[in-house]
Amino acid sequence: MYRASDEVANETHLKRLQEAADRLDLGTEARSRATDVFLSNLPDEDRSKQARIAASLYVGALVAGEQRSQGSVAEAVGVSRLSVQQNWKELLEASGLDAPTW
Repeated sequence: MYRASDEVANETHLKRLQEAADRLDLGTEARSRATDVFLSNLPDEDRSKQARIAASLYVGALVAGEQRSQGSVAEAVGVSRLSVQQNWKELLEASGLDAPTW
């Protein structure tokens, strides 16, 4: 869970998340999930936030049933695919969400 002050403190990062979600053409549920995952799992260092944004978007899209490739999410955010690959499972579990069955 996160505080309202987390939203204010991370306004710039949330804007980047929404811009990347626009590029990925994600729906409302995926965006909401991604925002919740990001704010509930904020990294301590600013340099880690871009990777966390990408992983949060990937998780949000998966949970909402709007699966996007790790590569397309990484490209939309401007990070490497490896950044998504290394972070998404941890975020999914930390958020108490279940991975979809493929």
